[in-house]
Amino acid sequence: MSDASLAGRRTAAQGGAAAEQVERVIDFDDNRLASELYGQYDQHLALIEQRLGVQASARGNHVTVRGSAEACTHAVEVLESLYQRLKRGQDVTLGDVDGAVRVSTAVAERQDNLPGLGALAQVATRKRTVTARTPKQDLYLREMNRCDLVFGTGPAGTGKTYLAVAYCASLLERGLVDRVILSRPAVEAGERLGFLPGDMREKVDPYLRPLYDALYDMMPPDRVERGLVNGTIEIAPLAFMRGRTLSHAAVILDEAQNCTSMQMKMFLTRLGENSKMIVTGDPSQVDLPGGQRSGLDEAVAILREVDGIGQVRFGEADVVRNELVQRIVNAYERAEGGGA
Repeated sequence: MSDASLAGRRTAAQGGAAAEQVERVIDFDDNRLASELYGQYDQHLALIEQRLGVQASARGNHVTVRGSAEACTHAVEVLESLYQRLKRGQDVTLGDVDGAVRVSTAVAERQDNLPGLGALAQVATRKRTVTARTPKQDLYLREMNRCDLVFGTGPAGTGKTYLAVAYCASLLERGLVDRVILSRPAVEAGERLGFLPGDMREKVDPYLRPLYDALYDMMPPDRVERGLVNGTIEIAPLAFMRGRTLSHAAVILDEAQNCTSMQMKMFLTRLGENSKMIVTGDPSQVDLPGGQRSGLDEAVAILREVDGIGQVRFGEADVVRNELVQRIVNAYERAEGGGA
């Protein structure tokens, strides 16, 4: 791809104040990839227009972007980074476009010491490559590489569980661990799983379905099924983790806000040699009975200054699901803060 060139400048007066507008033209060297970049019916360009307040029009392998100088710079950076992703054989979705816009503006504001768009943290499996879509996601993936134990906390829709599963699946595929262990506290059943019909997997499936979904998104279904049969992928309710030492494994504890203090301490002390442990949860959605303190809250506070432990706190700005989810999170946070 050729460098984006400044095609011209024009000045428009609005309400008596002059607002400098620029026009930038970007050329792409592959028409097929350019078409994928624009999205079906140019929906990717439309999202960039909406998010950055620019006008973007495509003609063949050329895109013309008009708007403020800052917004055009972001738009060009986003388009060029996504085009490079396509050239590497990776897909580009609406979510990827939205994430690239978020990160581009965050880099400009010097948030979280982010690298440029082209240097964002990624997780690659045979089935797909996942790239960080927010500054906190980038930090989260880097902390997983740096630390043996990482806490990822925050509201629903921020990708904390999905990225954890992707990272663990990548470790398994690269032979860096021998197995992946997925666990959740089965609070809804009071952990009396023996009263449920079926074998162990059938008993815990309803509570671990989100982890299954992420696994199937990262790995071919037959590989997941083989792993579940031969033990390289293990699904275990938290109550069944006592007394074990988890070595050469990538371990995820999801919905950890529903752990008691004793359960959390038990789980964290299972960490063995050559293992990674990732603990995820939303402290605002505790389902423990009788007003018990969440073991996740306690662990995050106690271990905050311990070397080798990473902690990433996601916020409402990191929600990467449907935009409506972010508005729902905002509304609940306002209500909890007395704003409703």
